Amino acid sequence: MDTRLVLDDTRRRDLAAFLRSRRERLTPKSVGLAPGARRRTPGLRREEVALLAGVGSTWYTWLEQGRDVRPSAEVLSALAKALQLDPAEQRHLFLLSDRPAPELRRSGPEIVPDSILRMLDSMGGQPAYVLGRRWDILAWNRAAVAVFGDYSRLGGDARNTMHMIFVDADHRRKIVDWDLLAPASLAMFRADSVRHAGDPDFERLIALLTAHSAEFRAWWPRHEVQRPLGGVKRIDHPKAGRMVFEYTSLAIADQPDMKLVVYTPLEDERSIRKLDRLLKALGPV
Repeated sequence: MDTRLVLDDTRRRDLAAFLRSRRERLTPKSVGLAPGARRRTPGLRREEVALLAGVGSTWYTWLEQGRDVRPSAEVLSALAKALQLDPAEQRHLFLLSDRPAPELRRSGPEIVPDSILRMLDSMGGQPAYVLGRRWDILAWNRAAVAVFGDYSRLGGDARNTMHMIFVDADHRRKIVDWDLLAPASLAMFRADSVRHAGDPDFERLIALLTAHSAEFRAWWPRHEVQRPLGGVKRIDHPKAGRMVFEYTSLAIADQPDMKLVVYTPLEDERSIRKLDRLLKALGPV
């Protein structure tokens, strides 16, 4: 038996059941329709959903029957709106239809959840910070201050990771393998920035980096992209000397534009002991 055919059949049946369940929880009043004649079953009728979504009634019926019809992304968005799906339900609808889920484009202030702030504070022996949609550093812990400096002294674009890598000379000097890390970081930033094409804050940052960094100006037009990666970063700390960290980037649930970046000190170059001394030098918590 063809595994792909079995999966397609299962997905269509699940999609049909999901659509029925979402349709049956709505009422004509909730979507602005007249109640009409007495209904034998709960929720909206199929033809009402089709009307609201702007699709054919027969075609929508086939969809709920699990037939092999393949709705486009535009039709799925129309169905999601007609059925009043929340973001999680909309994503589920697209996945059941074997379509990539649309990215939610957010704007406005970025608020780091309290649970993440508490997590940062509890990570005493690991420098860590939270990156926002534009790679601005939104929150950090004491260990990050000990290794990378006090981010609270930076404002605006200066607290942006790409700005620090390409424009901030002091930060650049700390990164031992800058020639390897910088182009990789740029490629990951470009992959993230495509979801915010045309955003004026992104455009302004890119223009600033282009104007002030010859490397950024040369590499940005290459259109290199790369998925977020972990690895090892070597730091030349002005007081502690060479330190080595293993770092990783973690997605934050319910905050698709935020990442938690964590640096774990390794035994190399006595990095764990050096970090401990740096933290003690900061004074009591």
